[in-house]
Amino acid sequence: MLLAIDSATRVLSLALHDGVRVQAEMTWSSPNRHTVELTPAIQELLTRAHSTVDALTALAISQGPGSFNGLRIGFSIAKGLAMARGLPLFAIPTLDVVAAAQPSFAGALIAVLQAGRGRVCAGSYLWQDSAGWIGQNDLRIVSWEEVLDRIDGESMICGEIDPYGRALIEASSRPVRMAAPAFSLRRAGFLAELAYERWRDGLFDDPATLVPIYLHQPGVPHP
Repeated sequence: MLLAIDSATRVLSLALHDGVRVQAEMTWSSPNRHTVELTPAIQELLTRAHSTVDALTALAISQGPGSFNGLRIGFSIAKGLAMARGLPLFAIPTLDVVAAAQPSFAGALIAVLQAGRGRVCAGSYLWQDSAGWIGQNDLRIVSWEEVLDRIDGESMICGEIDPYGRALIEASSRPVRMAAPAFSLRRAGFLAELAYERWRDGLFDDPATLVPIYLHQPGVPHP
């Protein structure tokens, strides 16, 4: 049984996946309460699935980008369990989890999450029939206006779209649309499935050296 933990932003998500199906999943908004909510939620998830920590055989963690505190707490729990119990741990980029939920279409996918101060972290993806959505290594922290200015072809935006961003997208003359709210919600079930793919391919992470990808490095000024 694989436990997937996503604490990268104010949206927390957990899932238990047995390699065939998602046994249990929880996703909720947690404004700066990760420390007090995450560990009890893991226990609740295991209880609801009629399982225990002893049944875990692997772990997955959302690697970021994300907030410093959110990632730190999630990584502490995941790495602690992995190292104490000798379990494999797989880190998946946060925006890859958002992209994985989207159906294929002929165009560019832009996944976003909130970066604060009216800015978003955005990354683009293109569909490949053999591999699904492939990141284009263009992760950046930009304003909503800059996101739209870069669009030059059929595109869809998914992820954490705030009211300001939604209004700009709806008013834009660019060939862009938004994913439905249910598809934009970042779910740990997709994190678990991406981790299982890496497990099957033999792509393991080292819990001792694994580090998060932060939106901003702590202590480093940003615009």
